[in-house]
Amino acid sequence: MKLLSVIVPCYNEEQAIPYFYEEIQKTIAVFEKEFPETAFELIFIDDGSRDGTLSALKTLHEKDERVRYVSFSRNFGKEAGIYAGLQYAKGDHAVIMDVDLQDPPALLPDMYRAVTEEGYDSAATRRVTRKGEPPIRSFFARCFYRLINRLSRTEIVDGARDYRIMSRRMVDAILSMREVNRFTKGIYGWIGFETKWFAYENIERVAGETKWSFWKLLLYSIEGIVAFSTTPLALAALLGIFFTFVAFIMIVFIVIRTLVFGDPTSGWPSMVCIIVFIGGIQLFCMGVIGEYLAKAYMETKNRPIYIVKEEA
Repeated sequence: MKLLSVIVPCYNEEQAIPYFYEEIQKTIAVFEKEFPETAFELIFIDDGSRDGTLSALKTLHEKDERVRYVSFSRNFGKEAGIYAGLQYAKGDHAVIMDVDLQDPPALLPDMYRAVTEEGYDSAATRRVTRKGEPPIRSFFARCFYRLINRLSRTEIVDGARDYRIMSRRMVDAILSMREVNRFTKGIYGWIGFETKWFAYENIERVAGETKWSFWKLLLYSIEGIVAFSTTPLALAALLGIFFTFVAFIMIVFIVIRTLVFGDPTSGWPSMVCIIVFIGGIQLFCMGVIGEYLAKAYMETKNRPIYIVKEEA
């Protein structure tokens, strides 16, 4: 028998868990007909939830021996949840899915066929529409993908979801990257391996509310840029060179103007504006350098990516 590990990160998803379990049972029934040699294990990662998520997982574990759960001591974030799930997965293949059913389980048989019969190491999904999302959020999401693909050599597919199935050797490659500041979408592209993409339209959450606010998404996008590109550092250096050149030109201009026309009194408002502008550029460059320095500082601490409070 082959084993397929289904990894489901959860954070305050008490309402969505029953719906997910019901839908995944339908998918398992399809597998029993089309892939009778494949068994399932369901690994739920409770990322420090504050509602009844852990109680719901314990109930599922008691009635279904295929259900396992890992509960963190606090909220470590979805990236830590994904990494923990891959560590606990015992299967020949592992699939990551969201519990809110925005990742349709109905695609799983075709994705499994791609990695077992067509020779791919990974089958991944991407949204072709963002129907239901706030327009401003969709706009900035598209801008982020365009920006990071220009700044980084690692290809990150626009609309890519965490929903993907992977071979054991791909899982092991991801687990070998033990960095604390994780950006899994970039890690997928960085390690390589052949991937088949499945496109689908955006699906609304089945229950509960999204945990990703605009601010959290903005910070997550900065994590991705810093993790997979050093271009911002080069940009800071180029800005320094550019303004040094501008300052030199201005000095030459002022000297020539003084020699030819004398030394008329210059306007102080324009001078203040220039000083504030240059100061802002300097602070921006210092912030870019500080961001990279902060990430290096966190990595040198060598802290664990997550801490387990309870598991079964």
